[in-house]
Amino acid sequence: MNYISDVLFWISNGLLVPVVVLLILFFLRSLLLIGNFFGQYLQIRKVDRLFMGKVEALTPETAGELRASIPANSKSPLLCCLAGLLDASKDKAHRQLLLSDYEIAADKDLGTSKTLSKMGPMLGLMGTLIPMGPALVGLSTGDIGSMAYNMQVAFATTVVGLFSAAIGFITQQVKQRWYTRDLNRLEFVSEVLDDCSVTDAASCAAAVKACPEGVEKQVAVKAGEEVL
Repeated sequence: MNYISDVLFWISNGLLVPVVVLLILFFLRSLLLIGNFFGQYLQIRKVDRLFMGKVEALTPETAGELRASIPANSKSPLLCCLAGLLDASKDKAHRQLLLSDYEIAADKDLGTSKTLSKMGPMLGLMGTLIPMGPALVGLSTGDIGSMAYNMQVAFATTVVGLFSAAIGFITQQVKQRWYTRDLNRLEFVSEVLDDCSVTDAASCAAAVKACPEGVEKQVAVKAGEEVL
């Protein structure tokens, strides 16, 4: 039994260095995430100011005007998806694919925040518990210096882990609201484009009745293609 306990003790102590290294990496990644989050916030505010009013007032008649106002080299995922929806105005299957791809891209962007919010406390707890064993050994042998050093490591890892987790949790919550709102707007645009396709098909059907018999068949074929 003592041999098994010693093996577990060695394994535990051996994990301290990887845990500390990962916590340092998580801390640096959380700082980068803060900068990325701030830049994304500024980009979203700019897009909202320039385009969201047009999106919310979108009608089948203004779809072409909205598409012309979107820059060709835009780096905003929302604008790229919006441009794709407008370009595929008569292809419902393609629009559904674009919306699914946007959801996947949003989930990928949230991956870093989710990892920090879940793994930060785990690594912080590991970094707290691992030095406690040597600290208790130092206390039992009267080595106060060793005990103090191990307790310092334990508290430091806890703070770093919780800091990383807090950054991940906050950014995850805010980004989820952003992506949910943007996805609702993109689905609204897709529904408007569906209405546009139905309107065009109805116009073609009306034209079939008004056309002479020689042209009737061609107009009917065109109406069927637009409905598809």
